[in-house]
Amino acid sequence: MAPTSLRQAWPALTGLAAVFLFEMLDNSILTVALPTIGRDLHTSTVALQWVTGAYSVAFGGLMLAFGAVADRFGRRRVMLAGLTLLGAASLATVLVTTAGQLIAVRAVMGVAAAMTTPGSAALAFRLFDDDRLRVRAMTLISTVGLAGLAVGPSLGGFVLAALPWQTLLLVNAPIAVLAIVGVRAGIAPDTPAGLHRDPVDVPGAVLGTATIVLTLLAPTLFVEDGPRAGWAATVGAVAAATLFVVRERTARHPLLDLRLVAHPLVSSGLAYKAAAGLATAGLGYMVTLDLQLGRGWTPAHAALGMLPQVAVLIAGGLFVDPFVRRVGLERAAWISATSVVAGLAVFTLLHGAGYVFVAAALVLVAAGLRVVGVVAGVNVLRGLPPERTTIGAALTDTATEVTSGAGIAVTGTILAALFTGTITAPHWSAAQTAQFDGAVTVAGLTLTTAAAALVGWALLRTRRAATPSAPPRSAGASGQPAHASGPSRNG
Repeated sequence: MAPTSLRQAWPALTGLAAVFLFEMLDNSILTVALPTIGRDLHTSTVALQWVTGAYSVAFGGLMLAFGAVADRFGRRRVMLAGLTLLGAASLATVLVTTAGQLIAVRAVMGVAAAMTTPGSAALAFRLFDDDRLRVRAMTLISTVGLAGLAVGPSLGGFVLAALPWQTLLLVNAPIAVLAIVGVRAGIAPDTPAGLHRDPVDVPGAVLGTATIVLTLLAPTLFVEDGPRAGWAATVGAVAAATLFVVRERTARHPLLDLRLVAHPLVSSGLAYKAAAGLATAGLGYMVTLDLQLGRGWTPAHAALGMLPQVAVLIAGGLFVDPFVRRVGLERAAWISATSVVAGLAVFTLLHGAGYVFVAAALVLVAAGLRVVGVVAGVNVLRGLPPERTTIGAALTDTATEVTSGAGIAVTGTILAALFTGTITAPHWSAAQTAQFDGAVTVAGLTLTTAAAALVGWALLRTRRAATPSAPPRSAGASGQPAHASGPSRNG
């Protein structure tokens, strides 16, 4: 019998919230430690970029595949396996002595995240029969995760003042244990009725993963190995993407039914999530480097500089529901996504004019992110049939992670191309400072333009929908329209 209140489902929600906390906290807490890691492990700018990029590539590249596997073989089972892998990879951090080893550990953590994170939204959505409780549950989980995103930089800065940077990754181990306990206690094993029986589209999974990996790898190769390697990766990404589309259009049991993605409610939600991921990741990377390397702040001082973002992400939860009720789902989505892009633009154009503009950028991005994550994610799940909830959640997370990885890749690549010398050197010359400011401006304008284009496209898609506020009808596994508003609880 489905729970009739959040209190009845507290063990499950505790475990699922811990999963989402890992994703958000892991991304944010490590960012503030990048300069320290660079100095300790003597890394290049490109290697430092891949400390975070390896996680994003593995996470983004494998989520669709693991989402399909979970919908087929069991969401709870796949999640528990991923949490076990996460705990083991976190503990392995104590053995890291080189940048290559750290990148490998981060890649394994990305695999674990791909196995666990999409399931947190899908299981929360399926846990209740009442739509109102579903929304409240997903809001609760996202609030916990965003609190981790908010406090991560500040917490990381204070930890670095007293402990080695490895401590920041070891914290994932107790979070994984908490999640395992909550999921095992609060969520029943999957039943056959709650799973679909279609075979896993292995060629589609391989092609989709190859497309994402090559797309994220190409910018780095242009700088590190030259134009030939960069163009080879670009051509490979285009070829893999083309073959993926052909495969999904012709396969009897596709990994991802492109007819579902084409629905305006789904495609616009994915575009908003992508824009927010691109802008947020790029801003977080640039602000960290700007405060600690450009301005010479200590990690603890830089942590205090991130407090405006912390305050908005935590306190903003009180205003999400009233704001959405007042303006509606569609308007809330584009307004919040626009706020994120505007924050990146403010930092790009005015970061050199003083910290007050950095703080303003952080506030704008945090305010938009607080809303767009919930609204866009709910819209995507509403647009998909019940038996595809995990791959639907994976699709939204893939959009965020791929664009987050792209944001870091583009920013790191432009910095590597325009900054001479070692970026983590303790003292910059006047020429290096000017190079850094110029590189930040170029990277910021590039990301702002791309994110704004995604928001504009999503807005047009929403307005062209015949009934944008109504729950959509999607093609189910049988090819017939299936209403997507009422998944069963099994899972």
